[in-house]
Amino acid sequence: MSKVLIVAEHQDGILNSSTAKCVSAAAALTPEAIEIVVLAADPSAVAAEAASLAGVSKVLTVASDANAQAIAQVLAPQVAELAAGYTHVFGPSTTFGKDLMPCVAALLSTAQVSDIMAVEGSHTFKRPIYAGNAIITVEEPSDHVVVGTVRTASWPEAAKGGSAAVEAASVSASLPTHTRYVGLAAGSSDRPDLQSAKRVVSGGRGVGSAENFKIVYDFADKIGAAVGASRAAVDAGYVPNEMQVGQTGKIIAPELYIAVGISGAIQHLTGIKDAGTIVAINKDGDAPIFEIADIGLVGDLFQILPELQQAI
Repeated sequence: MSKVLIVAEHQDGILNSSTAKCVSAAAALTPEAIEIVVLAADPSAVAAEAASLAGVSKVLTVASDANAQAIAQVLAPQVAELAAGYTHVFGPSTTFGKDLMPCVAALLSTAQVSDIMAVEGSHTFKRPIYAGNAIITVEEPSDHVVVGTVRTASWPEAAKGGSAAVEAASVSASLPTHTRYVGLAAGSSDRPDLQSAKRVVSGGRGVGSAENFKIVYDFADKIGAAVGASRAAVDAGYVPNEMQVGQTGKIIAPELYIAVGISGAIQHLTGIKDAGTIVAINKDGDAPIFEIADIGLVGDLFQILPELQQAI
């Protein structure tokens, strides 16, 4: 029987929703147990959240000042030591997981399975390749621990209502000193996080300028949405890189995605293919975005967005 260990992603004492999606992926294995490990300076609040996820049997906590920041080179030796006795070690396919899990896989002398989007068997999984244009089935050796990242856009969040036991764990792994936390440079915003938001409004080259992007911000604020952008808008300097949605940006799966002035290059569509409802606003009726949109509005975004905002 499978036994899964999930590495919790968290920030500022709050569990990221990506962890709940990892639980859903782990549940598809029908394992004997699903356990979560929280590594932090003070893991208590995050552990309590993790323990409430349905299907989780135990939450392990590793409290250490060294874990105050999510440094992959520091966390990986601890996760690798804790992995003993588990058949699978999962992390989310987010910036956090993409940084950490390859280090864990290397320490466990196994190959990582990236972007797990479906479980076919205990060691068989499906994952996207070629920017999501093809799906490949991969099979891991049965005598190796499976280390994998879970494609969060492909899995729902596990329900709440669980009551898993929380248990302190100790590790003796020697932690490297060649990597240290210096600081975090990040933009501050009151808007929802782009990667986990239920509603997202994105602007593209058609918005025209950084100043014109205000119309996108205003509309997003009106409906309580996060704001994203196409690569063309980022390359043009309208918005910073962290707002980019697509193959080389963030892969998201909101319930509602509104594309404003975005033509719909394949690289962008890769990032939103799992969205619930896609709304496209573009003056070019032949734009590729309309081929995948559930609702399409052909017209001037500078006229349509204010009218929608007023109607709301």
